[in-house]
Amino acid sequence: MINKVTLIGHLGKDPEIRTLENGTKVGTFSLATNENYKDKNDTWQTITEWHNIVVWRGLADRTERELKKGNLAYIEGKITHRKYMDKDGVERSTTEIVANSVNSLEKKESKGQSLSGGFPGVEDDPFNKVSAQPNNSPTNAPAQEDDLPF
Repeated sequence: MINKVTLIGHLGKDPEIRTLENGTKVGTFSLATNENYKDKNDTWQTITEWHNIVVWRGLADRTERELKKGNLAYIEGKITHRKYMDKDGVERSTTEIVANSVNSLEKKESKGQSLSGGFPGVEDDPFNKVSAQPNNSPTNAPAQEDDLPF
């Protein structure tokens, strides 16, 4: 059986981190994902889904340091459901994503280079004329449109 969730979205608020009585850290934040589609009138519509994310221990610390409201983030985890009593004694239920991996997809400046959460960008392309000097070797020659396999 598999219970795995993968989300890419924007944080709706800064992560809120608290420390439990036993010293364990837990953090929560909301994440918005969007789906775009054309309606019957050929007009673009956007549906936003909000997800409650929970992070534990070291991941809570890292999330607090690295993520802020509005940041784009990649989340992997599992979906959970739990019940709790609200302040009025009414039983409530909630659905949460307990994350086991959280990565910022925001661009970071590092030594004059732009990094994109570990993903290569246009500036990392060896065939990009701005970032690389051609060395005239056949393996570094830019591909021609006719050379593309599709």
